[in-house]
Formats: sequence, structure tokens, C-alpha cells
Amino acid sequence: MTEELTTSTPEIVVENVSKRYKTAAGETTPALADVSLRVESGEFVTVIGPSGCGKTTLVRLIGGLETPTSGRLRTNGTPITGPGPDRAMVFQEYHLFPWLTVRENVEFGLVEQDIDESERADRVAEMLDLVGLSDRADAYPSELSGGMKQRVGLARALAVDPAVLLMDEPFGSVDAQTRRHLRGELLDIWAETGKTVLFVTHDIEEAVALSDRVLVLNGSPGWVRDRIRIDLDRPRDRTDDAFIEQTERLLERIDANER
Repeated sequence: MTEELTTSTPEIVVENVSKRYKTAAGETTPALADVSLRVESGEFVTVIGPSGCGKTTLVRLIGGLETPTSGRLRTNGTPITGPGPDRAMVFQEYHLFPWLTVRENVEFGLVEQDIDESERADRVAEMLDLVGLSDRADAYPSELSGGMKQRVGLARALAVDPAVLLMDEPFGSVDAQTRRHLRGELLDIWAETGKTVLFVTHDIEEAVALSDRVLVLNGSPGWVRDRIRIDLDRPRDRTDDAFIEQTERLLERIDANER
């Protein structure tokens, strides 16, 4: 299944991608089957689907952490052959370096890119201000709440100024109230920076609250069952009838996947 071509170059293109993993016994297990999608520059697209349908595999392929068994992946017209500074990943687990301060964690990618020290300092200060953690710059991860740790991870990803943010259930490890706050902060950052976001979640309301479009994966191996545009003004009220209607529509598609 291939989406219609657009006149501009999409930020992400996945064409007929399949992925199989080798087992310890030497057999292969399929994870994705003939998946195609396009994400436009500045778009917020969320991937949902039942467990085991390949959502994380898809994000890792786009991030260059995995290679497809067949098919092609491109970012801004360039083939994806591995990780690159144009794509940054934020995971459910925080993956912060416990021996580094908040400032040093955010700075890490800039050091790897050999950015000038003065420019690094300015960039880190800007990112910490963006995620509201300027006052915790000298704290260590052990001194932070779960929500703060995830904001540090987001700041670290944004510091290298990627065109694309790949987010694999980034709010799955925090409580419901913190999750709502982080959603709002993410939308504010997305609006301010204009980044392209590909977001994975199991939370249907979260998908409706955040997305321009939702990609529904089905089955194992995963394939694209549906693409649904969320035509609701932001900010979105989950008690609004249109919001509830969109949520129920997505739930029906997920339920259909599981039959």
C-alpha cells in the first residue's frame, strides 16, 4: 500500500518495507510486512496498534537502528542507511547517563558533534529553558522525577536540532497527571520548533490529542490497516463530542485489528 505522491519532498518516506528477525534456532520471525507511509515536513503523525504489530520496529527502522529485510526508507529524499543527526529518538526509558548532570546529559550529543564550547553552552541553556528545567541544570538524574527525566531526554534530542523527532511511547513510564502535562509541553515545543514528529503510543486519547494523522498498524507481522486524519482544532478538549467521536473511531479500528 503506497500513499499518494505530493508535490513537495516528504520528510519521511517508507516504501514497501518488510522486516524479519532471526531466532536463536536460525528461523525468521516477521515483524512488518509491506509497510508504506509518508510524513510531511512539520507534521505530527502517531502510530497505534495492538502489541506485537511492529510499531517499535518501524520507528527503529526510520531511526536507522535497524535495517529492513526489503523495501526502502528515505528522509528528505536521502536513503536511510543508519542513524543520523537529522533524526533524534526519545524512548520510554529515559536512557540518561546517571553520572552526568542535566546540563551534561543535554550537551552530550553536541560534544559528539564537536560543537564549539560556547555554542554548546548557549544551545543547552536554550533547550533547558524550552523544557522548563533551567533551574535543574546541575542536578543529577537520581534527583529528578520521572517527568523531569523525560523532559531532559527531550531536551537532549532537540539540542542537536534534528529535522525529525522519533518518539517511542515516551510518556509510558509516568503517571497520568504528569503524562497530560508532558503532552501539553510537547505540543508547545512542536508548535515552536516546527519539527516533524513520528510518535508511538498505546493510548488512543493521546493519539487524538496530539496528532495531525494517525497510522493504524494491524497484525503480526504488522501492516498498515488505516490512516486517519484528526481534523480538530488545537488545543483539544477530551470531553468535546468531536474528540470523543474520533477516539471511538480509532478504538473501533484497534478492536477490528484484534479480531
